[in-house]
Amino acid sequence: METETKKDSIKTVNPRNGETISEYHYMTDNKVDAILNKSHEAYLQWRFKTPEERGEIIRAIGRELKNYKKELAQLMTDEMGKLIKQSHHEVELCVAICNYSADKAVESLKDEERELEDGSKGIISFRPIGIVYGIQPWNYPSYQVIRYAITNLMAGNSVLLKHASNVTGTAKLLESIFKVAGLPDGLFTTLVITHEQSDEIIKHKHVRGITFTGSSDAGRGIGEKAGKALKKTVLELGSNDAYLILEDANLEEAIKKCVQGRIYNNGETCIAAKRFIAVEAIYDEFRDGFVKAMKDLTLGDPNKDDTDLGPMARKDLLETLDEQVKESVKKGARIACGGEPRSGDGFYYPATVLENVTPGQPAYEDELFGPVASLIKAKDENDAIRIANDSRFGLGGGIFTENIERAKDIAKNHFDTGMIFINSFGLAKPNMPFGGVKNSGYGREHGGFGLKEFVNIKSTLIG
Repeated sequence: METETKKDSIKTVNPRNGETISEYHYMTDNKVDAILNKSHEAYLQWRFKTPEERGEIIRAIGRELKNYKKELAQLMTDEMGKLIKQSHHEVELCVAICNYSADKAVESLKDEERELEDGSKGIISFRPIGIVYGIQPWNYPSYQVIRYAITNLMAGNSVLLKHASNVTGTAKLLESIFKVAGLPDGLFTTLVITHEQSDEIIKHKHVRGITFTGSSDAGRGIGEKAGKALKKTVLELGSNDAYLILEDANLEEAIKKCVQGRIYNNGETCIAAKRFIAVEAIYDEFRDGFVKAMKDLTLGDPNKDDTDLGPMARKDLLETLDEQVKESVKKGARIACGGEPRSGDGFYYPATVLENVTPGQPAYEDELFGPVASLIKAKDENDAIRIANDSRFGLGGGIFTENIERAKDIAKNHFDTGMIFINSFGLAKPNMPFGGVKNSGYGREHGGFGLKEFVNIKSTLIG
């Protein structure tokens, strides 16, 4: 289950101590219908605003996000357990997305004129299509919303949000921030609804696009329902990202960055570093340094400055991670550090390193959504690349080497993922596309690409 639930309501729970934060009642079907109609009516007006006019309001949203930064950051930490300093960084990223989208849209969405071979002319325009419905996860409670909502509002669409139930408070606060910034009523609405109500929204005639971030299994379900209704989708799904540590890597820097890449956001990130594939020549040295660094991390209250790792977002997520670790050990993996949930209040799981990770183990095959790292020894560079691509996922990955030109070649021509980080780890950048391949989904956000995922690319020919 996602949170404590009753038949007609949900409760949000603080993972730091297991205490209830708030209770929210599900919306009635009649209220949902009214919201859908209002959203469509708002779109019919908003679509005629110029990108410059829309951009003024989007920038205002960015300013209000900055004004509400302290309140919003604290609520995110209370609802899902991320370190407070990382919650502040998340709000800053949201502000940057607003500003980048407002700046980029004018150029990206302007008409293109083409001279055709027969002497006629063509005009290509990028027009909004209607309501875009976002189904979003809890791990980045503000960023996941801003990422799709801002670009679609800039494109002229209206937006509906079904957020993960355990971060409902964040979703409601974001809606109020949008209103304070001057966004017209109906253009962005948070829905507190059941899965059954969500399925009906996907089928609704005014809903023209669905964007979903979550697990691959859930993504298949959303994709199937949307496909049956002939609705376009963008799916950003899970992954088991591999990071290669090659023979000439700066090991001190590689260890530091790999630890950060694994435990950032308490390890609950789709694009987190998860499998660490070190070539045989430096494996032992990397392993020793990496395990020591993971052991040295401080697990505790996410509100304290000296905490490195906070609680997991929900009890059921902790239990799932613990089962994956135990199943991996049963199939031959060894625990180098960690491996047991902390007793007492809150949902705390320590930084954990598994070695002797081989095919058939959850640590090799699946996404471990928490602070558990999988160490794998490769014979050489080619073997490391093979192991990295030996996955049904394809979101991101990393390469540690001093040979940047070689790393660029591996990234471009050999890594079967949507994103690759050289001597760094995966964090979103507003001006670079975000998305994956294989079971990690399809479609792109950021980098200007998200502006055109849900528009009508319209051809007008003049004879």
